[in-house]
Amino acid sequence: MERPSIDPPGRPSGTLAGRLGVRGGPNDWQFTAVSAVAGLALAAGAVLAAGPWDSGQRKAEQDWAAARSSTGGAHHASGDSSGPAPAPSAPAVLAALGTATQDAPAGGPPDLSAVLEPLLKNDALGDRRAAVVIDTATGKRLYGKGADAPMTPASTVKIATTVAALSALGPAHRIPTTVRASADLRTVTLVGGGDPTLDKAALRALATDTARALKAGKAASVRLRYDTSGYAGPSHHPIGPNENIAPMSALMVNEGRQDDSSSGPAPRSEDPAGDAARTFAGLLDDAGITTKSAPAAGRAAKTSRTVAKHLSAPLSGLVERALTNSDNDIAEALARQTAVAAGEPADFNGGRRAVTAQLKKLGLPLKGVNVADGSGLNRKDKVTAALLAGLLARSADPAHPELRPVLTGLPVAGFSGTLSGRYTAKAGGTGFIRAKTGTLTGVNTLAGTVVDTRGRLLAFAFLASGTTAPSEAQAALDELATALAAGKR
Repeated sequence: MERPSIDPPGRPSGTLAGRLGVRGGPNDWQFTAVSAVAGLALAAGAVLAAGPWDSGQRKAEQDWAAARSSTGGAHHASGDSSGPAPAPSAPAVLAALGTATQDAPAGGPPDLSAVLEPLLKNDALGDRRAAVVIDTATGKRLYGKGADAPMTPASTVKIATTVAALSALGPAHRIPTTVRASADLRTVTLVGGGDPTLDKAALRALATDTARALKAGKAASVRLRYDTSGYAGPSHHPIGPNENIAPMSALMVNEGRQDDSSSGPAPRSEDPAGDAARTFAGLLDDAGITTKSAPAAGRAAKTSRTVAKHLSAPLSGLVERALTNSDNDIAEALARQTAVAAGEPADFNGGRRAVTAQLKKLGLPLKGVNVADGSGLNRKDKVTAALLAGLLARSADPAHPELRPVLTGLPVAGFSGTLSGRYTAKAGGTGFIRAKTGTLTGVNTLAGTVVDTRGRLLAFAFLASGTTAPSEAQAALDELATALAAGKR
């Protein structure tokens, strides 16, 4: 079995404070992008993003966010779509970077063919490559090469997964983990809902609440069961046991990781549900409730009642984490949550059908597309550059504010997630490009957004296959995105 080369782990990003807002009529959209980790400010009303190099702009963004009580990706759709005014320091910052709006070139739009064609001929991009660039304000395709050719997307398929999940469930949706007690209080069942980010602190809180309810009913000892029936199908991803993803289970703690990592490859438990239940048993004991025997798998009785509940972070936050860190476990969980919402079995096939159905509802081009999994680890995944760029453009559409976490979750060039170590040698794209990376052996992809010198937010997708040198292929893709940011003629 081939062991794929996966996106490198990024620095744990915590909560992204990025915000995206859109306003205007159908023929004159103004797109505002605000990011707490990188960006630029354009006073002409086209695009605004804040970066760590501009403390005045960062404070303006924080004040704007605080005024709307909107933090941590939990709420991305504000009733006030006007957005913050540019900080007073913004023109100076832009001038230093050579991107001030007053210096934007006059005349018609740049010829992207002249900009991109020479770069796409780079041998580092292998034997097949495709590219699409869309102006998000108008929806107009500015460039296309091999736009409709199905290609292996690697982790950029997570863009499709997250768009589908947000569309089906909404950014405020939370995944529950519950504890149910039998009518006689002799049996309690830990019920997994599919939250891969459940941690020991959450389990401890569940144990504390469960113990309180049991003590109120004069129960001091119980039988413990754990219920994973929320998921169906095989537990292992088709790539087999792998440090890049845990076995699929509706119940797990810290993505089944057996170390202290929060992203990237790690040793994984082969029994994540059993491990979670055994940890829970120990926490129950700490809370004063003993278990009569080792935890056993089993469903909660229909007559049981919920005595404790934990809710995951909002879906918006899970989407951001999945995209920033290229988190395979969260991505697969989101595909299964989409399947549950659609009434499909929560397995790989159900996720494939549900995600595809949601993309179809959004009117996106699906000819030749096959979403085989949620993470992009499966080489049977096939997407087009037109679809990836279209997904990003749709996420910027003012008619779909529920999709904005897709844009705020994209890694920032030179700063966060899987782009933290890229774009550091050249300043041209650092902080101005946000993109999802994709890497498998022989496959390198990049899809995201960039603000050009004219203040336009462009959605792009670059796919390459048959690559033989990953670092050189990544550099070639980065050069393509940087050329868009630079607005070269």
